Amino acid sequence: MTERSLVPHGSSAEQPALAIVARAELEERSSTVRFSYRLTGDLSQVAIPHRQRSQRAERLWEHTCFEAFIAPGPGPRYFELNFSPSTLWAAYVLDDYRKGMRPLTLAAAPAIAVARTPNELHVTAAIEVGAFAQAPWPWRIGLTAVVEDRAGGRAYFALVHPRENPDFHDAAGFAVLLDGSAR
Repeated sequence: MTERSLVPHGSSAEQPALAIVARAELEERSSTVRFSYRLTGDLSQVAIPHRQRSQRAERLWEHTCFEAFIAPGPGPRYFELNFSPSTLWAAYVLDDYRKGMRPLTLAAAPAIAVARTPNELHVTAAIEVGAFAQAPWPWRIGLTAVVEDRAGGRAYFALVHPRENPDFHDAAGFAVLLDGSAR
């Protein structure tokens, strides 16, 4: 899949000129999905969490964080993945739109890599599809990001913003299709 631009929601906090491109791809002949996010611009005004030991954590979306939503098949069930530049992560399964949210058990923690320069933050996360192995193809994917400024304001970026208020859980925003053919 080629990179896709994420756009800020109109209600987002004012941010310096920032751009985010993201992608989701199934690695060829593998059971790994790789998510990649590249935030570019003047990062001096962006609150970027400090690196920590990679582990599961809660409420990552309250700070700068990159997210993926995976809706396998036609049903209402979907998964939420959060990847912080700190290398903290979260994974959830939801039974329906914002209902039945609980931790998703993964066979292995996501492999998160972070590279940073003054004008670019690149976060990649590779996750084994074992947790989703029984999920039917194709998968609809939503790629999103929360960018916090140093004053605590947040901008909400997504492929599409189908609602008046930011809502990454709206399946209308799951605009990327993975068909599973690379497996």
